[in-house]
Formats: sequence, structure tokens, C-alpha cells
Amino acid sequence: PPERIVSLVPSQTELLADLGLDHQVIGVTKFCVHPHHWRREKKVVGGSRKFDVDMITDLNPDLIIGNKEENDRTAIETLQKQFSVWMSDISTFDQAIDMIRSVAAITNTADKGQALADEIIRSFQALAAPRHPIRTLYFMWYHPWMAAGGNTFINTMMRTAGLVNVLQPDHRYPELSIDQITRLDPSLVLLSSEPFPFSQNHVDEIQGILPKAKVIVVDGEFFSWYGSRLRLAPAYFNSLNFSGS
Repeated sequence: PPERIVSLVPSQTELLADLGLDHQVIGVTKFCVHPHHWRREKKVVGGSRKFDVDMITDLNPDLIIGNKEENDRTAIETLQKQFSVWMSDISTFDQAIDMIRSVAAITNTADKGQALADEIIRSFQALAAPRHPIRTLYFMWYHPWMAAGGNTFINTMMRTAGLVNVLQPDHRYPELSIDQITRLDPSLVLLSSEPFPFSQNHVDEIQGILPKAKVIVVDGEFFSWYGSRLRLAPAYFNSLNFSGS
């Protein structure tokens, strides 16, 4: 089992912590905010996309854990020439569950991983989705306005929560003009807390563009993190009043 792990993805870093790998993880990114104390105790190797290859090389890890979407491909390929690199590629709930089990298997914590997977599956079975699906637009960036398309993990979480993504036919994270936003005419607009920190000012701005829509700021971790934080997502979704005022 690996004894010197570098994690380049915040949601997978939290998973490693929940698998009990405190001593094995030696490096994380500056965006790995859970658990909070790891950014003080571990070597911070840069961001998820722009990480320091030389710093990671100096750490001499026996396992690097990354993600196809969140990490820079060229830098990952450089690391692969010297180190064992395990990459995830996740856009569905089942892929997230498989990732949890796989990471647990390669870190010799298979029992804990299976227990986490079972807990997540049970929690989503108890999710109370809206009776009528709500046409929703999910923004994660400002200037330009960027929203989640259909083949994303965010879209999977939206659908699971009973929301219909008005950008379902679109790929990845399209940039939208004001005219395009107006034509989409969603009933609900979700402004994510990450990676762009939307605030009440942005709520007021989009409300001016879409006066009939309900606009709320949501915790982006529960829509985009695909590790052990998933077990908390259904309770968070249930706490949100998507259809009320």
C-alpha cells in the first residue's frame, strides 16, 4: 500500500482523510480545504490545475491521485514518467461510487471505502426530490457567465435533486450572453459558492435579467464534489426550498 500520497483534487483529498490516511498523505493543493488542518500539516503543492511539478518530485510520492477534468494534462503526463499516478474521470453518480471504492482498494482501506459507499447510496435513497422537476440554470463563473452543461457531475447532482438542467443538451461549461440567459428562461437559478464566490450582489444582477426566476446562492461543494462529501449532499438538498419563495 502507498505510504507517500499526493492528492491534487480537493474532493478526493477529503476522501483520503475519511479513509483514515492522515499519515500517508504528504501533499495537497491550496484548494484542499477539507480537512482544514491538512493545509497546515501537509506540503501545499500549488493549485489543482497549476501545481508545482518540481515540488511534487521533491516529495518523492509513491502515489499521486488526480482527476482528468481538474488537473493539467501536460503536467500529469510529466509526473507519470516518474511516479505512479491514479486518475479519475467522473460525470455520473455511479462513477463517483466506483472512484471511492477504487481509491480505498489501492490504499488498503477497502472496508472503509465500502462502508462510505454504502452510506452515500442510502443517503441518496432518502432524498426528497421536488414533486415537479424545476427548470434550472446553474452558474459557476462570472464575467463571462459560465454554467454547467449536461455531461457534468453538477448536472448529475441537479437531476438527482429533482432539477431539470436547461443546458442539458450542452457540453461542459458553456459561456452565456445576457440574451442567451434570457432566452433560456429558467424558473430557478443557482449561483455556486465555488469556484467563483457568488454573493447577494450577483443574485440582484441575475434577478434583474430574469425577474420571474427564483435566484439563490448554493454551496457548490454539494453539487460538484464527488468524494465522501456526497454522504452530506442529500440532507443539504432537502434543506433547500427550490420551489418556494
